[in-house]
Amino acid sequence: MKFLRPTLLTLACLLASPGFADDLPSLGDASSSIVSPQQEYQLGRAWLGMLRAQVSQLSDPQLKDFVETTVYRLAETSQVQNPRLEFILINSRELNAFAAPGGIVGVNGGLFLNAQNEAEYAAVLAHELAHLSQRHFARGVEAQQRMQVPVLAAMLAGIVMAAAGAGDAGIATIAGTQAAAIQEQTRFSRQNEQEADRIGMINLGKAGYDPRAMPNMFERLMRQYRFDAKPPEFLLDHPVTESRIADTRNRAEQEKKGGKEDSVQYQLMRARVALYYEESSGLAAKRFRALLEDNPRSEYARYGLAIAQIKASQLNDARETLKPLIAKDPNNITYNLAQVEIDVANNKYADAQQRLDRMKVQFPDNYPLNQARVDLLIKQNKPVEAEQGLDQLLKSRPSDPDIWSLVADVRGLSGNMIGSNQARAEYFALTGDYRQAQQQLDIAKRRANNNFQLASRIDARQKDFAEQERLLKEMMN
Repeated sequence: MKFLRPTLLTLACLLASPGFADDLPSLGDASSSIVSPQQEYQLGRAWLGMLRAQVSQLSDPQLKDFVETTVYRLAETSQVQNPRLEFILINSRELNAFAAPGGIVGVNGGLFLNAQNEAEYAAVLAHELAHLSQRHFARGVEAQQRMQVPVLAAMLAGIVMAAAGAGDAGIATIAGTQAAAIQEQTRFSRQNEQEADRIGMINLGKAGYDPRAMPNMFERLMRQYRFDAKPPEFLLDHPVTESRIADTRNRAEQEKKGGKEDSVQYQLMRARVALYYEESSGLAAKRFRALLEDNPRSEYARYGLAIAQIKASQLNDARETLKPLIAKDPNNITYNLAQVEIDVANNKYADAQQRLDRMKVQFPDNYPLNQARVDLLIKQNKPVEAEQGLDQLLKSRPSDPDIWSLVADVRGLSGNMIGSNQARAEYFALTGDYRQAQQQLDIAKRRANNNFQLASRIDARQKDFAEQERLLKEMMN
C-alpha cells in the first residue's frame, strides 16, 4: 500500500509562497483571507477522519504517548500558533512523517527504524512542525489565487485515495487539481524545504536537542538510499541533495553546540517498533539476543529480547531478562509495564494490580499506565470498573478513536447497550464514517425512547454529526 505519496506536506511544498528571508516571514492577513486557520482546522480534521478509515495504524499506547509527548515538547519552542494537535501513527515500515493543515501530525513506524537516535527523530518532526507553523498550506493558496478551498479539499480527497491504494483514480484527482501550480512547483518546494530546515533546526536547538542531528540524518539517509530505484516516501517528498546537506551542516555549526542526542526511552520505543516488523517473535528474540551478546549493557537489546520472549510465551525467560532492567531503574514505566504483561500472561492478576497501583501513585495521569489498568480490569471481568477508568481516559483523550472503540466494547460487556451505541457512534465519526455514526445513534435513540432526557441528548449529538458532515461536504464541493 502506498502511504501519502504525494503527502499533504508535498501539497504544502508544491503550493508554497516563493518569498524567503532570514527572518521569520510575516503571514499577514492575505493567507488567512483565503484559507483561515479555522478552515485549516476543519479541513485537517475531516482529512484525518478519512485517513484513519483507510490506513492501518499503530495503536500501541506507549508509542502514541511517546510521539505525542515529544512533539508537544518541540511545539513549545516552535512558532506553531494553535496547540490543538492531533496525531496518527501509521503502521508502515516505510520512512515517512508529515504535518497537515489544522495541526495534524503523522508518523510512520519506519521513522523509528531509520532515525538512529532521538535527536534524529526529533529533527524530522521539527522540520515538519516548521512547515505547519509557517502555514505553508495557506501561503501556497495565497500564491495560487485561483485555488479555492473546495479545490484544495478535492486534492486532499485524492491524496487519501492514493494513500488507500486507489492508485490511478487518486493520482488522477491530484493531477487534475494541481494543474494551475505545476509550473512553479520545483522552485516553491525548494524554498519551503529551505525554510523548514532553517526554522526546524533553530527550534530543535531550543528544545534541547543537538542541531547537528538534522544534517546527520539527511546525510545518512542519502548514503543509505543512494542506489535504491525507489527511495522511501520521505525522500520523495523531501529530496536530499549534497547542497541541502551542506547548507544544513553550515547552519548547524552556527547554532549552539551540544544538546541532547539520545535517550534510553527512545531506544526502548525503537525496540517496540522493531518487533512489529519482525517476521516472528522467535526471529526477533534471536536478533536481540545477538545484540545483547555483543553489548551486554545495551538496554535496547535487553528490553527488545524481553518483549520478544513475552510474545513467544517464554515468560520465565522474559522475567529473568527483564530483572536487571527493573533493578537498575525500578520506576521506569516501560519496564514495569513489561513486568505487568508477564504477570497477566501468568494469570498473576494480584501482582500486576499491585504494581500498577504503585506506579499510578507516582504517575497518576500517565496514559499507558491507565490503559494497562483498564486492560487488567477487562481481563478480570470487571467491566463497570473498566468503564470508569475509560471515562477518566476520555477526559484527556476525547478524540482518540482507540479509546472510543474500547468504551463501546466495555459498555456492551456491562449491559449498557445504549452507551455502547453512543461510543461506537463517536468512533465512526472520528474515522470519517458519519453514516455509520448516525445509524448507531438511531439505534441508541430507539432504545432510549422511554427516557426523554437521554433521547434528547442523543438527538442533539445526531445534529452535531449532521452539521460536521454538512461542513465536510460543503468543503468538498
